[in-house]
Amino acid sequence: MSKAINSYRIKKIENIGRMTALTQEEVATHTRTVVQGLEALRNEHNSILSGISSTLSSAHHPPDSNVIAEKAGILQRSLDQIELGLSEAQIMLALASHLQTVEAEKQKLRAQVRRLCQENAWLRDELASTQQKLQASEQHVAQLEEDKKHLEFMSTIKKYDADVQDSESSMEEKKDKSDDPVVDLFPDDDADDRAAAMSPTPPSQFAQQVNAGYEIPARLRTLHNLVIQYASQGRYEVAVPLCKQALEDLEKTSGHDHPDVATMLNILALVYRDQNKYKEAANLLNDALAIREKTLGENHPAVAATLNNLAVLYGKRGKYKEAEPLCKRALEIREKVLGRDHPDVAKQLNNLALLCQNQGKYEEVERYYQRALEIYETKLGPDDPNVAKTKNNLASAYLKQGKYKEAEILYKQVLTRAHEREFGAIDGDNKPIWQVAEEREENKNKVKDSAPYGEYGGWHKAAKVDSPTVTTTLKNLGALYRRQGKYEAAETLEDCAIRSRKEAVNLVKDGMTPEGNRRLSASRDRLRRGSRESLNSTDFDAADDNETGKFSVRS
Repeated sequence: MSKAINSYRIKKIENIGRMTALTQEEVATHTRTVVQGLEALRNEHNSILSGISSTLSSAHHPPDSNVIAEKAGILQRSLDQIELGLSEAQIMLALASHLQTVEAEKQKLRAQVRRLCQENAWLRDELASTQQKLQASEQHVAQLEEDKKHLEFMSTIKKYDADVQDSESSMEEKKDKSDDPVVDLFPDDDADDRAAAMSPTPPSQFAQQVNAGYEIPARLRTLHNLVIQYASQGRYEVAVPLCKQALEDLEKTSGHDHPDVATMLNILALVYRDQNKYKEAANLLNDALAIREKTLGENHPAVAATLNNLAVLYGKRGKYKEAEPLCKRALEIREKVLGRDHPDVAKQLNNLALLCQNQGKYEEVERYYQRALEIYETKLGPDDPNVAKTKNNLASAYLKQGKYKEAEILYKQVLTRAHEREFGAIDGDNKPIWQVAEEREENKNKVKDSAPYGEYGGWHKAAKVDSPTVTTTLKNLGALYRRQGKYEAAETLEDCAIRSRKEAVNLVKDGMTPEGNRRLSASRDRLRRGSRESLNSTDFDAADDNETGKFSVRS
């Protein structure tokens, strides 16, 4: 019996040692098994003990009574230990059950905390958005009233003939364009109008009059401005009916085949595009393209703009092969009308390069980007934002081909130029961020603690929301360093990019202060300027990271 007890104890100790590496659920399962064994052992002890007790009671003075009594005492002590083990096992089971309950409650509380944090962030965003909308509404109430009066006045003079309208438009052209904030939305219209006379297809006397110069009427400019405001606020239930009503009125007064109708179709198509209704937008743009080709001629810049917008839609739907010939035709028109070295030609080359990149035509991609880069540097100067953006796009194309050295050179050129603009000429004490990153990579094993961020430049201030291409370049070069195993250099650039994004967040948070309102207003003006060509052109943009294969559209 003692050997069995000792063997059981040894096994129990071994099981306890193994249980230290078990999970809580496994410990509870094994404890239940042990309880069953202890209960069986207790029953066995009770049976033996009752047998010994009956033996002692039947024989008054047996010769080995002392030995039997000693065995009974040992069994009783063993039985007490078994009872103690059962009690401890029950406590362990109860404790395991309690821990499971506590863990479940903890997970529930964590889920509630995450939900509350999300709701809090959402409420903060809603509050900031509502305050911005309220401020914008207060600023535009007076302007909307004036626009309403102007539209009412324009509707009353529809009975006059076209000569009167032409005289009024000529008087408006003599005004200083800086006095009309709406004109800033359409900076290329005058160039398009002057080029209209180059159209080779004058099918009728009406077409000849239109080809002599087409000016987008002021009422359509005003309507476009209103549509942009509503669309930026997500109020498509207002913007779409407004466009449809204006389109219906134009078709009644001017007929379907009129440049104004094509312009209105283009506006409505862009609204549908913002709602991801690409099929409806493509149908409208095809209709606008047919009207403009018929009335303005096949080589009018407005035709090129519509072709470009149509290529954008096909690209967003992944139909790159269908989009490419449209983009090439738009490029040919702009080269013929504007010249081969015009910045709009470079813009079209960027679009065509991105289309080819999505098809893996990297030889053409490089040729288009390099030509666009040459035009931007020659016509707009090395500090134009389009130069840095095109270099970044070309470098991303190099990355996709595994040309890491060529991509690294372009990324460093962008960051070096940005550094020179912000901090002056480069010398031993004034180094661009990529040089600092490489020095930190070289010295990472020499110095235990890297230099603090503040010691290597104010890039988190210089590369903020006003320079999104610089932020993108920081991330792309950081990713390239990481591929090369330069983790310290990569972390330096990625930290700089993160700080740049924090600046953008702080801009939104500062929206309620006077300085924040000024910065927010400036940002909103840049957004409007980015949308000013939405009537006549829409460009592809490279993605904000290395995945330039994504297809995005600037509205």
